[in-house]
Amino acid sequence: MQMSNTNPLIKHFRQPKLYINLPSRGSFYPTSAIETTEDSNYPVLAMTAKDEIMMKTPDALLNGQSTVNVIQSCMPNIKNAWMVPSIDIDAILLAIRIATYGDTMELTSHIPQLDEERTFETNLRGQLDSLCASEYDPIFSKEDFTFEIHPLNYKTFTETALKTFEEQRIFTVVNDDNMSESEKLSKFSESFAKLTDINITQVFNSVKAIKFQQEDPVVDVNHITEFLSNADAEIYKGLIQHIDNQRKKFSMQPLKATFNEEDMAKGAPDNFEIPITFDQSNFFA
Repeated sequence: MQMSNTNPLIKHFRQPKLYINLPSRGSFYPTSAIETTEDSNYPVLAMTAKDEIMMKTPDALLNGQSTVNVIQSCMPNIKNAWMVPSIDIDAILLAIRIATYGDTMELTSHIPQLDEERTFETNLRGQLDSLCASEYDPIFSKEDFTFEIHPLNYKTFTETALKTFEEQRIFTVVNDDNMSESEKLSKFSESFAKLTDINITQVFNSVKAIKFQQEDPVVDVNHITEFLSNADAEIYKGLIQHIDNQRKKFSMQPLKATFNEEDMAKGAPDNFEIPITFDQSNFFA
C-alpha cells in the first residue's frame, strides 16, 4: 500500500491575515516578478520565526536580502522582490507588520521641551490605507517636453543606497587627526563628487522616455542620459521636484503627537512629529 507524502498539518499552515491593493496597482513589475490577481488585491501572511530572525540580521538587512526574503515569504504572489517598485516597499512592509503584530504600534520619543520620554500609539492601518490609495503620476511636462518616469525597483534602490552609505562614510575623515588638512579636503571633494554622480544617476534611471512636442518619444537610455546631461538646469530641477513629489506620496507619514493641558503648561509644543521608520529594533519586534 502506497503511503501519501502529503503533510496532514498542511491545513494549519499560515493563512492570509489581510489583502492589500498595491500602490503601484501591480504596474512597473516584470511579468515574471509578480503573479497578478483578478481583483488586484494581494494576500499578506504573518512572518514566520525564520522571517523574524532575518529581519534582525544586520548584514542581510544592509544589502536588502533579508527584506527580499521576508517579502517573498509573506506575499507569495511576489516572486522576485528585487523587482518590486520602490513605491510599493513601505506599504508591503507595513502590511507585513500589521499581519504579524496587529494594527497598532507604540512609539517612544524624547520630548525636549519636557525633558522626558513619552510613549505614543499609532494606528498603522490608517497609514496603510493612505499609502495604498495614493496614485503615481508618471508624466512630467516642461517647455514642450514630456517625460515619462517610473519608480526605481528595490534592487536599484538598494544598490544606490549602499553606494551612498559607503561614500558618506568618508566624511568621517574630517575628524581624523592623523590626516593633513589638504588630504582631508581632497578626500572630501572626491566623495562629494561621487555622491553628486549617484544622485544624478538615480534621476536619469527614473526616466523611461522623453517626447518633444509631436516627435516620436526617445527611449534609448544613452540618448536620454546624454540629453539630461546637457539640458537646461530648470528642466532638470523640475524633473527632480516631480520625482521627489511622487516619492513623498508613498512614504510613511510621521505621527503627530498631542499633549494635554498640563503638558502644554509645562512647555509642550503645539506641534510635535515623530517619524515612523522601519527600525528593526521595534518595527518588526
